[in-house]
Amino acid sequence: MADPRVLWVTGAGSGMGRASAVAVAAGRRVALSGRRRDRLEEVAALVEQTGGEALVLPLDARDPAALADAHDEIRSRWGAVGDVVLSAGLNAPRRTWADQSMTDVQAVLDTNFSAVVRAVDAVLPDLRTSHGQVVVVSSYAAWRFSPGAGVAYSASKTALSAVCQTLNAQEAAHGVRATHLCPGDVDTEFLRLRPAEPGAEARARMLSPDDVARAVRFVLESPAHVRIDELVISPVSQA
Repeated sequence: MADPRVLWVTGAGSGMGRASAVAVAAGRRVALSGRRRDRLEEVAALVEQTGGEALVLPLDARDPAALADAHDEIRSRWGAVGDVVLSAGLNAPRRTWADQSMTDVQAVLDTNFSAVVRAVDAVLPDLRTSHGQVVVVSSYAAWRFSPGAGVAYSASKTALSAVCQTLNAQEAAHGVRATHLCPGDVDTEFLRLRPAEPGAEARARMLSPDDVARAVRFVLESPAHVRIDELVISPVSQA
């Protein structure tokens, strides 16, 4: 019997990353990365309850050495990475040209863009062998201009479209597939980073992390000859 397929999820400690890791865990080995070990341990328990194996690898996705070390650990424990879900993200409350901090801008770009490129670059040799998939959890703001999303966030998320397009154009011969997943408003802790945090009534109209996780599962369970280039999922109330 073949070994279970290895999935690496970043941003796995909360929100869409957490929900996605659990949604696809059955029959997989799932490596879980994020900044908070206690949260990752909780997700690991859910992965194992669902019928998967879990490996907790705390890290800051902006740290190239930490990403490389985590990849090495996955390979030494389980072998090559089969698929990746890249869900780590960041925004800042001050997000306009009038009030933004360049320190915050750099942190957003490093998290939302540079960390994704580094992670893909690290695992690409594995994905070529495994004919793997890359699911980049981007944003509705990458698909349609959203004024409130902010300068750095909008720029970083829009750039992820090019990351996925170049992967699909250049790596199709190796069976590598990339999906630019663009969720609209989702009720997660991330909402605390808005200039004004939405209330309960607004949150009730949003997507749940599980809604996005179902989309991730759809992508990862698609047949090998099917590529989902871009997938936009939004609540009916999305502006």
